[in-house]
Amino acid sequence: MTEVPGTYYKYVIEMCGVNKFFGEHKVLKDISLELSSDENLVILGRSGTGKTVLIKCIAGLETYDSGEIYVMGNNIGEMDDFALNDLRKNIGFLFQGGALYDSMTVEENLLFPLQRNARNLQEGEMSDLVDEVLVSVELIDAKYKMPQELSGGMKKRAGLARTLVLKPKVILYDEPTTGLDPFTAQGISELIVSVKERYKTASIVVTHDMKFARTTADRMIIMDQGQILAEGKYKELKMIENEIIKGFFN
Repeated sequence: MTEVPGTYYKYVIEMCGVNKFFGEHKVLKDISLELSSDENLVILGRSGTGKTVLIKCIAGLETYDSGEIYVMGNNIGEMDDFALNDLRKNIGFLFQGGALYDSMTVEENLLFPLQRNARNLQEGEMSDLVDEVLVSVELIDAKYKMPQELSGGMKKRAGLARTLVLKPKVILYDEPTTGLDPFTAQGISELIVSVKERYKTASIVVTHDMKFARTTADRMIIMDQGQILAEGKYKELKMIENEIIKGFFN
């Protein structure tokens, strides 16, 4: 890990005045936010408002044009590729589709990151860890299945299990309920809450679904057109007299 033992940081993630352009289009506009070590922060916004770009910048998957991003006390804009890759071992990123390898079973999908990043573990220890996380996401019975045999909700759980297997300190969720029916989406939202409690992770979850956000969030940020409109608890945001914000509560 890049983090120096004993280094103090107030927030797990801190963004300070971050701006991001795609050509002449400004996707992120002076974004500042903080994530504490014990919370699920939900970023709520319509499609195309910059939510996914924001978490990709945090993970170092996208560059940004100005401002600063600190992850566990590390300024990622000042890190070389080696240091950034080391830091990413503590950042789980759950992509919309789960991003499973089609040619591997669920078990093999989970073993793959362990074999690359946890070479100090013995084969038996890796297998035990895979079983542990599959049980935690209620997917142990699908251990030997191929991704094409899984439902949409099961693929999300498998993707989350692969993220959890490296025991990250932070998980970034990109629209985790997209394409799921309401019942399955509710199950995913409850799973995200239980993951925080069981694994003591901090999380940023991006979504456009207020019902899901209400179940999952300790705190919410509402974005529109690349900027933050408001932040707070559900009840606080519901009281704000703003047409865009009110649209999420209708």
